[in-house]
Amino acid sequence: MTTTTTVLIAEDEPLAAEALADWVKATPGLQLVAVCADGEDALEQIRALKPALVLTDIQMPGMTGLQVVREIQHDAHQPRIIFTTAYDEHALTAFELHAVDYLLKPFSRERFDEAVAHVLRDAAPTTAEVAQALGTPADAPLTRLLVRDQGKIFPLQVEAIESLRSDNKYTAITAKGRSFLVRLPIASFETRLDPARFLRLQRGCIVNLDFVDSMTPDENSQLVVQLRDGTRITANREVSKMLREQSL
Repeated sequence: MTTTTTVLIAEDEPLAAEALADWVKATPGLQLVAVCADGEDALEQIRALKPALVLTDIQMPGMTGLQVVREIQHDAHQPRIIFTTAYDEHALTAFELHAVDYLLKPFSRERFDEAVAHVLRDAAPTTAEVAQALGTPADAPLTRLLVRDQGKIFPLQVEAIESLRSDNKYTAITAKGRSFLVRLPIASFETRLDPARFLRLQRGCIVNLDFVDSMTPDENSQLVVQLRDGTRITANREVSKMLREQSL
């Protein structure tokens, strides 16, 4: 038996709303139940129609999409949320760190399909987690992030992260013997990580010093850092010099 997912769109830009509505109607298993042009109407319709999925812009007349999410975070009905936004880098970072699905304007049908597939397949974060994620100050220390793996979302404590490596536009995070891709550049993490624990060895690599087994100078006097899992990473000259100066 095929399950139908009811969808509500909250979007004040007519062209964006029209594109989303067309894509929802063209996607098997999705049923459009309402299109709202402002936050107050969206809140009322979400509570009345109880859609399974809400596609909402953040900036809307009356109430923002985030304010709508905050209003419903304690309701009995908890729809899954996908934000449609032209929002700033802080919000996009918050989306990624908390596994919140979003469509960045101008969005494409491909990204729409990907985001919808994520929320239908994965254990989506709760509306309370979404509200908390987007309310966190941009410079707040990072203590936990949500990662996707094999169709599931689960929390990862920052102290469990062994290393972070740049992978084009993504960052590969190694923890507990596994690797997870987050759609953020590695620079997005550096200022949010505890500098007493995390060290950037080179432009594309940050390690957790708690998981370092040893540091050995090579023929160029640069330190080769070996992690507990056997991974070896050569620190750049500046970092190598700093580490040697700090050693007793």
